Amino acid sequence: MNLKDIRTNYSRETLSEKSLREPFPLFEQWMEEAFESKVNEPTAMMLSTVSEAQKPSSRIVLLKLFTRMGFHFFTNYNSRKGKEIEANSHVALLFFWPELEREVRIEGVACYSSPEISDQYFSERPYESQISAIVSQQSQPIENREVLEELWKNKELSSKGTKLERPAEWGGYFVQPEKIEFWQGRPNRLHDRILFVRSEEGWVVSRLAP
Repeated sequence: MNLKDIRTNYSRETLSEKSLREPFPLFEQWMEEAFESKVNEPTAMMLSTVSEAQKPSSRIVLLKLFTRMGFHFFTNYNSRKGKEIEANSHVALLFFWPELEREVRIEGVACYSSPEISDQYFSERPYESQISAIVSQQSQPIENREVLEELWKNKELSSKGTKLERPAEWGGYFVQPEKIEFWQGRPNRLHDRILFVRSEEGWVVSRLAP
């Protein structure tokens, strides 16, 4: 398989920094366009964390809420990502929408979402997903899949007709961005890269060489 000869010439859109003052209106516009274009999993984002040993790890999580303050995702606080965030709260997020030839890179600090936000989102999840969040000791070794399915079935039987409460070890993280970079593919590898950096006075906007 000859990978070095694979090429894609990007030419769908352009991106200018001239009228941009802050990143969130552009992010919202791009997210809406990703949905309108039926991008596969438009809310999927790569979350990168760093362990106490300074070793990075990445995985895909889903964006469930964003405001002009930042981005929320939900998981088990005792998972590998949760433990790494506890050790080092600096994280990176990456959205890649190849159908639109676009990428958004975010660097920031993660902290717990408020209990109210976590409770609200948990209550809106499908009942079956609530059970999964309760029974799964995320990132911990298990003997086999049958053990996990048995735990799930037992919880389903014991909780029928009752409202499930969010477990204390499960909830949201809020990522407050320090940097947000928008990447738009352009012909001949002369891509548009617009960087927003948070300062005490607001956002500083600059163009980066591709």
